[in-house]
Amino acid sequence: MPVSWAARLRVLLLQALVLGAVLGLAAYLVNNTLDNLARQGIATGFSYLGRQASFAIGETLISYSAADSYGRALLVGLLNTIEIAVLGCVFASVLGLVIGIARLSSNWLIRNLAAIYIEALRNVPLLLQLFLWWDVLRIAAPGPRQAWEILPGVFVSNRGLVFPVLSWSGGLHWDVPHLAGFNFAGGHTVTPEFAALLVGLVVYTAAFIAEIVRAGIEGVPRGQSEAAAALGLRRWPALRHVILPQARRIILPPLIGEYQALTKNSSLAVAIGFPDLMSVTNTTLNQTGQAIEAIALMMAIYLVLSLAIAGALNWVNARTRLVER
Repeated sequence: MPVSWAARLRVLLLQALVLGAVLGLAAYLVNNTLDNLARQGIATGFSYLGRQASFAIGETLISYSAADSYGRALLVGLLNTIEIAVLGCVFASVLGLVIGIARLSSNWLIRNLAAIYIEALRNVPLLLQLFLWWDVLRIAAPGPRQAWEILPGVFVSNRGLVFPVLSWSGGLHWDVPHLAGFNFAGGHTVTPEFAALLVGLVVYTAAFIAEIVRAGIEGVPRGQSEAAAALGLRRWPALRHVILPQARRIILPPLIGEYQALTKNSSLAVAIGFPDLMSVTNTTLNQTGQAIEAIALMMAIYLVLSLAIAGALNWVNARTRLVER
């Protein structure tokens, strides 16, 4: 039954009244906050971003010193957050894919080990896991002279993780770390804080991704597996060429939420001393006293990062469906 113009007008007026009430309440709260801050002599606005930060940051992807501005300090924190989020998403996806496939293995031991991993990691708070990995690297790990060599040229000690990197010096070659005095020389060193945060985020998020992968594979009709077997494909080629391409459409939408969760969970880095966006913002607001602006800016940045992740993966999902058609 068609809706009359009078009913439509009533709906529009009601929506306008609700929107006006919300905007009015927001304006009142903002104005009241600004008045209270002014009476207490607290500066407002974002001009503080141009002032000298006067604090050091231990890990940076760009040049930074204590003489730089608060704005550059926040940029350093943002880049550290993006770095940990990108690496975390990549490694968590690989580990989650492996665990998810293992969860469906016909081997009893592999299947149940994967189930134990998933249930254990998903049901322990991430913050506790970060403290565990941090303590392992700082306390349980030996000094550089007794470092654990987990792979050829890859060492773990209480100074962090050291591994070979490609270097150019008269030609392309591997720069392999070696013990020099009381520490390692050469290669690349990852601090215990960075390593603990990355490992914690990866193993925690991989448990959720594994369940998404398992559900995606089980969501593919069983007839597809039977058809692949009828064509002579073994289990792994069938999984790679038949099952996983179809499961991707089921896996990708919930995977977006896990990538967003990993990015937001990286803010727990402040608890173990890694200088991410949260940590730098916390130092900034403690020094400037402009907590509202600092927190609002940080919230806006995390919102943009989450929307960017969703937009990028939704675009990939849409392109994949167009190609399949």
